[in-house]
Formats: sequence, C-alpha cells, structure tokens
Amino acid sequence: MHEVEHNAPAEATNAVLQPSDPVPEDARQVEGIDFNKYADREVSVSNLIEGMTNMGFQASSVGEAVRIIEEMRSWKDPETSQGTTIFLGYTSNLVSSGLRETIRYLVEHKHISAIVTTAGGVEEDFIKCLAPTYLGSFSTPGKSLRAQGMNRIGNLIVPNSNYCSFEDWVVPILDQLLKEQEASKTTDEPFHWTPSKVINRLGKEINDERSIYYWAWKNNIPVFCPALTDGSLGDMLYFHTFKSSPEQLRIDIVEDIRKINTIAVRAKRAGMVILGGGLVKHHIANACLMRNGAESAVYINTAQEFDGSDAGARPDEAVSWGKIKADADSVKVYAEATVVFPLIVAATFAKSRSNLLK
Repeated sequence: MHEVEHNAPAEATNAVLQPSDPVPEDARQVEGIDFNKYADREVSVSNLIEGMTNMGFQASSVGEAVRIIEEMRSWKDPETSQGTTIFLGYTSNLVSSGLRETIRYLVEHKHISAIVTTAGGVEEDFIKCLAPTYLGSFSTPGKSLRAQGMNRIGNLIVPNSNYCSFEDWVVPILDQLLKEQEASKTTDEPFHWTPSKVINRLGKEINDERSIYYWAWKNNIPVFCPALTDGSLGDMLYFHTFKSSPEQLRIDIVEDIRKINTIAVRAKRAGMVILGGGLVKHHIANACLMRNGAESAVYINTAQEFDGSDAGARPDEAVSWGKIKADADSVKVYAEATVVFPLIVAATFAKSRSNLLK
C-alpha cells in the first residue's frame, strides 16, 4: 500500500499562503455606512460622504472629489487673499436635464469664476425659460417622435414648438446685435461680438432668475462657448444671414480665447470642475496649460480611455501636457453627472445653506 500524504504540497501552500508585507500605518481600512448609527435620526449628506470615502470604487472617488473641491474653496493667496479661480465645464445634455438648477445655483451664488459649455448648454437654458422640457423614455422610437414633432434627449422630450419659441425670442435680439455692430464701425473703436459677449447679452435679455446665464450676466461671470454655432442657436444665426444680407453678424472667437487664457494666466491658483468631456473639458484644460497647469481638478464622466479620446482621459494624461500640475490634487469620478454632482454640491458649495448638513 502507498503511504497517504497528510501535508499539502509545499508549492501550493507557498502560492496560496504567501506571507504579506507589513501594512503601512497610514493605510485606510475599507468600510461603508453603518445605518444602525442613524436609527434615531436622518442621515445627512456629510454622513453619506464620510461613509462613502472609505467604501471603495466610485464611492471613494466621490469622497475625493468633495475633499478636492473643499480645498479649492478654502484656499487663499497669503499676499492678496485671492481665492482659487474655479473653471466649471459642462455639456449640453446636463442643462437639458434637471442638473440645470444645480448649475444655476453655483452661478447665482458666485461659487465659480468662469464657465465653458457647448451651444446646447447655452440655448437649452434659455429655451427652458420659454417652455418646459418633459420626462420621457429612452426606448421611445425616434420615428414616432419625429411624426409628432418631438425631439428626444435620452429620456427627455423637447417639443419642436420650444425651438419655435426660441426663434421668436432670439431673432429680434440678433437684429439688435447686428445694429450695434454696424453702428460701431463709424466710431474710433469698432465693436466686435464674441461668444461670451453674446451669451452675456442673452442672459441680460432673458431677465429670468431661473436662467443660468441671467445670473452669469448679473454676477459678471464669463461664459465661453467656442462652438456657439453647433446647435439651434447656430440654426438661428444661419437663417439670420439671409435676413440681414448684405451685412452679417460677426462673432469673434479669437478675442474669447485670449480672454479665457488670460483669466487662467492671472489666476493665483486654478481649479477645474468638469462634467462630461469633449470641447468643454479640453478648452478649460488648455487654458490652464497657459499657466503650466491647474493645481486641482475634478472630472466627472463615463468615458473610457482605451480609444485615446480626450473625454476619457484620466487627469494624469493632462499632467503630461502641462494642463494639470505634476503635484496637483485630482480625481476622475466614473459616473453619470446627474447622479453624483448634486450630492457633491450639497457637501461642498451648498454646505452652509443646506439643512441636510451637520
């Protein structure tokens, strides 16, 4: 008979039960929210963030985002007491959604220094002042919506009539902008419209406290949109060229690139909060390149980096370009912004005003 081996093979034991190196003293343990602690009281936003910070995965990234934004807000230049220049970027779909009200809050209370958005991020705000956007379904067929004169943005529905109302409102303003442009030609200093000047004027004209850009006008917060023609506003500008011939409205993007880059260069400290990707993400990052990088950055988007897109790139890629400083504090939250950004704002910018925070 063969002798039975009672000991496990040494190779297997060594592979499975390999001894660990000592854990660093400052290592954080993974743990989440113990709701038993709140059996007799409501869970506050600060409680949630505190519990999420050590939870792991994207919950920890949300906690990091809150910490970095709080540092942006608390920093003061020791010589001038100037705070962090915070650039906020967001894509148009977020203004179509109910995140618009969160963005408006930040602008209304002067929590940010400058904005970069897309054409849709501008016009959707004004359109909502004229007529509502409705909740729909991601699965509603485009063919049937087209036949009804409805447009779908994810699970949001915008009637064509909203854009007709926008045209009725904006075209007379474009007429006036053209008159002012032409009148300035007879002066010593001809006036040039830029995307930020047009948005500022539209914010004044809408005269509606529900509007992001009303508050941007009122609080003198510049809004940059180098792709101002890429949307319904571009359609209106296109049609306006036929109406206004032979003179046309001219919008200078070069003056605006100088303006946003100058804001970055003169900043004592720069921070980026960017919701989504594409143009809004790069335009802010490239402005910060002019000062050899931002000191802090928070990205929130669902894009991946495997295809080499700037939208999906992590902050470290921007470090290689000099758009974020090598020693900067940064995080990318892989999440859809409408889910996490209101939570982040409640724990940071809105902290002093929120009854939820303790």
